[in-house]
Amino acid sequence: MTNYKLSISKINELFKNKDLKPSELYDEVFERAASTESIIHGHLTLFQDENIKKAIDSDKRYADGEELGVLDGIPIAIKDNINISGHATTCSSKMLSNYISPYDATVISRLKKQGTLFTGKTNLDEFAMGSSTENSAYGPTKNPWDPSRVPGGSSGGSAAVVSAGSAIASLGSDTGGSIRQPASFCGVVGFKPTYGTVSRYGLVAFASSLDQIGPITNNVEDAKLIFNSMKGQDPLDATSIKETNVPQPKTENAKIGIIKELMEDGISEDAKLEVHKVAKLLESQGHEIVEVSLPITKMSISIYYLIAPAECSANLSRFDGVRYGNRISGSTSYEMMEATRAAGFGSEVKKRILLGTYALSAGYYDAYYGQALKARAMMKKEFTSVYKDVDYLISPTTPSDPFKFGEKSDNQLEMYMSDLCTIPANLVGMPAISIPTGLSSNGLPLSVQIMSPANTDNTLLDFSQSLEEIVSFSEVPSMIGDKK
Repeated sequence: MTNYKLSISKINELFKNKDLKPSELYDEVFERAASTESIIHGHLTLFQDENIKKAIDSDKRYADGEELGVLDGIPIAIKDNINISGHATTCSSKMLSNYISPYDATVISRLKKQGTLFTGKTNLDEFAMGSSTENSAYGPTKNPWDPSRVPGGSSGGSAAVVSAGSAIASLGSDTGGSIRQPASFCGVVGFKPTYGTVSRYGLVAFASSLDQIGPITNNVEDAKLIFNSMKGQDPLDATSIKETNVPQPKTENAKIGIIKELMEDGISEDAKLEVHKVAKLLESQGHEIVEVSLPITKMSISIYYLIAPAECSANLSRFDGVRYGNRISGSTSYEMMEATRAAGFGSEVKKRILLGTYALSAGYYDAYYGQALKARAMMKKEFTSVYKDVDYLISPTTPSDPFKFGEKSDNQLEMYMSDLCTIPANLVGMPAISIPTGLSSNGLPLSVQIMSPANTDNTLLDFSQSLEEIVSFSEVPSMIGDKK
């Protein structure tokens, strides 16, 4: 197997034993980028020259026995809505095409302290609004498994580069499934932590009560390693939380609930069969499988598309042509703002701003946004109640395998339904992980999603790692050319 598909702990072992140098791995990863980027367009920018120098510094630390940690010398890709000092943060939008970040996001500063290297910034749906990466102002990313199909979104670039091997791992952001859905489409692992466990400082906000940074990796072990390297309360983020001791679910002889409402209409037969296949494997390991009902999950799309656009309309009001970003001249300040936003925002972003502004307006706040908040509170109670009876919840990650470009562009409801299974975890704030488990009848990746109560992240990751071992998914995109 090539080095860029090894686990981080195995790579670290090679570094320590002097069987591989960080600079050699970095060269290998960039060779992958050279052969894949023209096809998939996963990165918007590459940091090759800058980080080759840092990789050589890492070489020296390992040679001297002074490595900073297990992530020292590991090349990770960063979604282009996470700030890295001195580099562009465009959010794949014309609005921020000339913006250079003056500071590091907290997750970046924490990774830098451990000697992590960055391959570059990855493509996304503009301001993280989308499920296919078709909404990027800089062109779509393509799926390494089939370039005629989408990689998912909004973290499509971050998932595609890990799948293709042009990064060992990546960071994405997840507002309604934007880590897990593209991870599923690209056949890799995507983990959304409990809301508040990882600082959002330096993440360009979409919907502040839903956004969460998390890792996309080749395996669960790597996801756990990166999560634990980034987590922790941050004085720069008022929504970050202290680590709390809560009852943890069992990892052996656990009780696992299949969510009835996420196995009904709108879910493909392939996706349903994959959940049943995994459930039988779990039963063979001594776990108990039951069906559970969470009726309010049927409303999750409606709840999400009132709350998220409302928060988006407030957060994106800062892009006015005055403080930063692009500016289009006008004879008055209002004309300048109007012209700037008209030219700077794409159609999907404009649509969500308008929807959110409408939901927050004086005559409709109680009827729409207020009702959505009440429904969200009911959903949290429903999940809290079901977790009294089960340790984990399981569902498909996505309703189907990756769809083709343009297939859902004319049907927004069908596009939004791509996040049907992933949105509840964001509304509730609980951790959720997508694990590749098999291939569809089209020969494309399928995954299952595992969820657990808030603040049980590491237990969920331990359980998921044991599931990963029994599923033993080992397929890779044909473009990699090293199938086992």
